[in-house]
Amino acid sequence: MRSEREYVEYVQARMSWLRRLAYRLCGQWSAADDLVQECLVALYRHWRKATAADSLDAYVRAMLVHAYLAERERSWTRRVRPVAEVIGPAVPPLAGAEHRVDLLAALTKLSRGQRAVLVLRYWEDLDVTQTAAVLGCSTGTVKSQTSYAIAALRRLLPNYVPGGSDTP
Repeated sequence: MRSEREYVEYVQARMSWLRRLAYRLCGQWSAADDLVQECLVALYRHWRKATAADSLDAYVRAMLVHAYLAERERSWTRRVRPVAEVIGPAVPPLAGAEHRVDLLAALTKLSRGQRAVLVLRYWEDLDVTQTAAVLGCSTGTVKSQTSYAIAALRRLLPNYVPGGSDTP
């Protein structure tokens, strides 16, 4: 079946990107893998609609972010936590990598919405309008959530010096 083959090819080509985005949202590889799996099942069910979108990547990104944000509404997520962290793929060291660990730890202390805004704006490099479209909110909400999130990070990391791709 042609559409199934296209789905498989798309998933194979974009799996690394999806896992990285999910990890940036979740902060744990095991949770990121679960989130990606949930997103890919939904993508398979809605493949025809997804391929009709202006940008398939934007459509899938929105699916992943919405799945992440909806997770807080499920009662079992508050009760079930992995016992041990599964080690993800090796990541090449970056300039300022010692600060990256602190930044990722601080991100976990933000609300899901604030974390999603920062990940989309600064790691996915979306502008305010694109971020608002992904999250289904106004540009004003994106701006205020970004401001609140950065202020919170400054409180959590008073000595942090931003640099390179770690900058939120």
